[in-house]
This record gives sequence, structure tokens and C-alpha cells, in this order.
Amino acid sequence: MNRTPVDEGRLRRLLDGPDLAWLLARARRRLERGQPLTGPVSLAAPTQAQRAAAERLLGRPPGGGRALTVRLEAVDAVLVRSGISPAGLTAAVTILTGPVVPLDEVRGSEDQAWAEAYAPLTALAGEVPSLAEWAGRVREDGLVRRLARTPEAARPLLDQTARVLRELPADPPRSLSVFAADLLGSAHALDDGAPPATLCLSGIRALTGHPDGAGAAWRRAAWASAGLLRDDVSSTVLTLNLRGTPALDWMADMGDPCVLTLRQLAHHPPRTAPPVVHICENPAVLSAAADTHGPDALPLICLQGQPSAAALALLAHLHELGATFRYHGDFDWGGLRIAVTLSRHVPWVPWRYSAVDYRAAVKAAHHAPRPLTGVVAPSAWDLDLAPALTEHGVRIEEEAVLDVLLTDLAG
Repeated sequence: MNRTPVDEGRLRRLLDGPDLAWLLARARRRLERGQPLTGPVSLAAPTQAQRAAAERLLGRPPGGGRALTVRLEAVDAVLVRSGISPAGLTAAVTILTGPVVPLDEVRGSEDQAWAEAYAPLTALAGEVPSLAEWAGRVREDGLVRRLARTPEAARPLLDQTARVLRELPADPPRSLSVFAADLLGSAHALDDGAPPATLCLSGIRALTGHPDGAGAAWRRAAWASAGLLRDDVSSTVLTLNLRGTPALDWMADMGDPCVLTLRQLAHHPPRTAPPVVHICENPAVLSAAADTHGPDALPLICLQGQPSAAALALLAHLHELGATFRYHGDFDWGGLRIAVTLSRHVPWVPWRYSAVDYRAAVKAAHHAPRPLTGVVAPSAWDLDLAPALTEHGVRIEEEAVLDVLLTDLAG
């Protein structure tokens, strides 16, 4: 049976004004939720214009009180009785605001769209089993939704991520920007802050076992762990008497310190490793070892503070070749933090870096040591060390115990 058409012109004059927009919005929301257009809807703190519009619609005052309340069945009756919308308020809402899609259908459609967007990730997990757990976690933790916002944006993002992770680890190592340009069409596609970089770094942790972290140095080291070198010449590490390449052998024969870049370590790493490598925090120790022992000094690596990507790459490589490490740092909270960071990357044993050594250094100090400042740090390798620092409240730098360290480094 044919229905009498809606008089759209009169309908718009009656309902389609700014002062009744709230009423249409409330009605549409009920239709989207599958609820009937009956009962009251209210507007808190209405303007006089909104009250007047409701009065004209109903042909009477809508009621007193601070809120403006209109019963939807009353509006439906006006529309049917006047012939403006013989099918009532439901038809009027559809004409004025567009087709209504139930929220259940919207959610179902959106869930399907997200499932399709994750297809590259699902395929990657099937091809690279070591990434399967990570792929499932990424689905659940909302990282992709935060980065992409919509399924339409997520699909190309995940496609790029899967393409990158399939190619890792890169062997031989490559420049990160050149790799991005070749694979993704832009040298900046994997720059810091870019969504593909954020996701790829998350995947690299699962792929290579690189520890969690933050900051530019951590990101550089994470990329390097997968064979991608970012700023591969400015990241360096200071060494003494390491061997395994013609250049290192020559420097070790001279007994002179050597500066290695991340690029050198990526392309020409040492082919051999000594059984034991000592590690210090400050360049003064390494310089003094070179001056005192020259080519007879035991192999030594200097971190120069928090370990750089080059230092971590060198240590990881030497560890794979079978070297063991002995570490010494400043007796202060910063030194302890460096030791903790190092332990996340390679195993080491303390080299005169215990509570006993700290107390002995405090007792032997020729001048009053500087006060200990900063936030307390743990000392998992010696649970008594951190409390000892707190007890004495002074810092002992490596230079203060240099004679003892140099004795240990005599070949």
C-alpha cells in the first residue's frame, strides 16, 4: 500500500532549525540503539529560543521547570495529524538526518573492517613464528588503534610494518634511511615518531630479544640489533688492545687506544675475542692503562657513560665469540645505573665493584670525597653495595682507585 509522502518543505520549517536540533539528535540516538520513539527527552538549561521552538511545535507550552522536556509520542502525533509526515517521527528523522544504521550493525561492520586491516599482521605471524606472540599482543594492547585511529589507515600501516619485519635482521647491516627508501619508498618512513617506526621497533624487540627501553640511544641500539644503522658514524666506543681485524691488530701492537664507530663494527667486526675483557666507565682509566702498560695492557673497553649503540654492538659481538666481561664504574648512583643498563644487554661480573671495594676506597681516600647526590639505584650484583653508598653518602670515582685498577690490567 502506498503511503502518503512526507511534506518535506513544511517538515523542515517545523523541525529543521537550530533550536530543535537537540530534539532530532535525541530521537536519532534512540533509533540507532533500536529503542522506540516514545517517552520524554530532556534538555538541561535551554535557551528562551529553544523553549519557544518547542512550544510552536507542540502548540502549547512544553512544561515548567529548569529543563526542557518533550514527549516523543507527542511530536509523532503532531506530524501524523498535520499530514506533514504521515509515517510519523521515524520517517521525519530519517529525512532530516539521513538513513539510520543501528549501532549493532555499525559495530559489527567496524569489527569486520579491523579484522581485515590486521590481515598483514596475521600473515606475518604465520610466516615468522617468533613474531606470533608479539602479533597477538599488538592486536590486544590497542597500539595499532592509537597510531592509525581507523581500519582504513591501519591496513597500509600494518602492511608497511610486515614488509619491514620480513626483511630483518638485515645481513649485512644497512643504513636505516637507505633501507626505508628501498623498501617503503621514503628515506624518512622509519624516522622517530613515524607510526611505522613505532610498530617496527615493537616488533624488533620480539624478533631480536632487544630489551625494552626509551630514548634516542635506545632506539639507535634497537635498530642496530636488527642490522639497521641510524647515524652509524657518530656512535662510537673506545677500546684498548682488542684484536681481530688488521686495524685493531695494528693499534694493539702499538698499545694505543682505538675509537670504533658503529659502522665499522657492523661491516668489519672483530673476528676473534679474548677470553676476558675488562670494561670501565671513564676514559681516564683507559688512557692511563695505555700510558702505563701499552701493548701489554689487558683488553679494555670504555663506555664513557651510558653505553652507546656502538658499545652495545661490540659487547654483544664479543659475547657471541665467547668473551666474558668484568665491569667497574664510578661508585655513585649514576655508575650503578650504567651497570644495570649493561646487565640488560650482556652478562658481566664485578671488577672491584662491590661494597667491600667501595668501603676500602672510602677509607683510603686522601681527600674528602664529594657528597653522593641523585636518586638511589639498585645493585643486583651485590645487594650490599647500594646500602653502603647510602650509609657513607660519598661518591668514589674511578680515578680515585686508578692504581688498583691499573694493577689488574697489567698483562
